[in-house]
Amino acid sequence: MPRPEIPPSLRAQMDGPAYLGPATFSKVVGITEEEELDSWRPDAAVVGGPYDDSTTYRPGARFGPRAIRVANYQTPEWHLDLEVSPFTDLTVVDYGDAVCPPGDVHASHEAIRRRVHEVASRGIVPLVLGGDHSITLPSATAVADAVGRGRLGIVHFDAHADTAPESFGNPLSHGTPMRRLVESGAVPGRNFVQVGLRGYWPPRDVFDWMRGQGMRWHLMEEVWEEGITEVMRRAVAEALDGPELIYISVDIDVLDPGFAPGTGTPEPGGMSPADLLRAIRQVALATDVVAMDVVEVAPANDPAELTAQNANRCLAELLSVLAHKRVHGRGGGREG
Repeated sequence: MPRPEIPPSLRAQMDGPAYLGPATFSKVVGITEEEELDSWRPDAAVVGGPYDDSTTYRPGARFGPRAIRVANYQTPEWHLDLEVSPFTDLTVVDYGDAVCPPGDVHASHEAIRRRVHEVASRGIVPLVLGGDHSITLPSATAVADAVGRGRLGIVHFDAHADTAPESFGNPLSHGTPMRRLVESGAVPGRNFVQVGLRGYWPPRDVFDWMRGQGMRWHLMEEVWEEGITEVMRRAVAEALDGPELIYISVDIDVLDPGFAPGTGTPEPGGMSPADLLRAIRQVALATDVVAMDVVEVAPANDPAELTAQNANRCLAELLSVLAHKRVHGRGGGREG
């Protein structure tokens, strides 16, 4: 089946400056129906999960998907380090948003699970835009079911472990998704690696539970002392201890609030954008990444759009590595 043609007027808008044309991720083609996934046969598809009713502090991440989509004033044409053109060397589409009814966690999570599964079950890489971090529960579950449970590991960048048993009585809080994934069997605890944890939460008993599940984590203290490259070398080795495929989850609050003020639960002392992009690249070059989410962007708390821009570039970095592998293979090009 031939791929659809882009109408000339739409192509002219897509080729114009960033403020012109459709509000899709980096102005890629927007589609909405399953049959369009089959006709376009993309390598990756962006899916929005605009749900934030599980936040415990500052709300607003429901507006994250739209902000992340348009937070680039220069469309990524050529990755200077990896020597690829991600949106030319790959076919990327924007598959729109899961329909998330405000206040209904079960309906919203199910809508996200279904939409991500429509992408992942076709062998397309879903790039999921949160929303609060509770959306990783349905998103990663959908990917695990698509590729086969037991084959998927998660590399999780976050200030917080998100493994609480509940939060203020809510078992589906943005502070609980990783625990629910382990308990459901979608992703075994030994297949979780967490990077960037810091601050004053969760408490000791939660870390005891994590240890009992075989989870591994790297605190920011380790990043400060040894550098992100060495920490990620260990994290990659741990991520490959069992799983064949990797899901990357990025809570934007892994960044220091000076770089990402627009988030619900900021925690001082975090990573820099340069280190986060380097870490994503290191994971993606060394493993088979089949999905990624970026969550907790609350744009109303950041009028300068720094938070959304950093989130946008996290996704562009993964796409660039996928393009690099296609064009150069694992050993080609410059890996930075």
